[in-house]
Amino acid sequence: QQEGPRMSDAPLKVWLDRGGALLRLRLSRPKANIIDAAMVAALRAAFGAHRATAGLRGALLDAEGPHFSFGASVEEHLPGECAGMLAALHGLIGEMLEWPATILTAVHGQCLGGGLELACAGSLIFAAPDAKLGQPEIKLGVFAPAASCLLPPRIGQAAAEDLLLSGRSVDAQEALALGLVTAIADDAQAAALDWFDRHLADKSASSLALALAAVRAARGAELRRRLREVEALYLDRLMKTRDANEGLTAFLAKRAPKWEHA
Repeated sequence: QQEGPRMSDAPLKVWLDRGGALLRLRLSRPKANIIDAAMVAALRAAFGAHRATAGLRGALLDAEGPHFSFGASVEEHLPGECAGMLAALHGLIGEMLEWPATILTAVHGQCLGGGLELACAGSLIFAAPDAKLGQPEIKLGVFAPAASCLLPPRIGQAAAEDLLLSGRSVDAQEALALGLVTAIADDAQAAALDWFDRHLADKSASSLALALAAVRAARGAELRRRLREVEALYLDRLMKTRDANEGLTAFLAKRAPKWEHA
């Protein structure tokens, strides 16, 4: 089995590790590693291609460069593109929630917006000491649909509202205290690999898949329902407000937004 990434210009590097037991996925558009249409398509293709891979016990998602991800493409949030963007991203998240092996994520630097939503769609997050995690969408006059569904069951309602309404980022220590991340390590990728080696590598892939289905079944169904609801709220109501469009336009123009509260 291939034990290292192939050189490629694609937005995502994909390879099998640990003798084919671990799917490796690496965001490869540093420094921002934007979760744009190309990145979403590459992730969906990789998860889809390995959904039935025999003997697979897990996946590890990490990133090249100084940051995990700055989040989704702001340009793709503009009217005319946001419907397609949300449908694709939420399709990916739904597929991750149903994927038949544990998805581990190793984050460092900025892990924001759509990048944090991806991490939360998996199971465990391992963070480097320099990690900053947050959902800054509200600062642009919009909200984070997937995070609105993923964060409350992960860290509790009050903590989720804190992050989603303030748009602030938390450091690795606060993220650990919130339960957002599982562990902090100087090398988050190595920590995730060590967890896989100690806890998953010696187990039955078929038994792990059924155990994951059992623990995630109710949560997954509820999250998929909530994703549909918040996507409609975003498209049918939020994107028809003046301030949402002003916030996105102001960000792209690199100026302060002028809110009219409507």
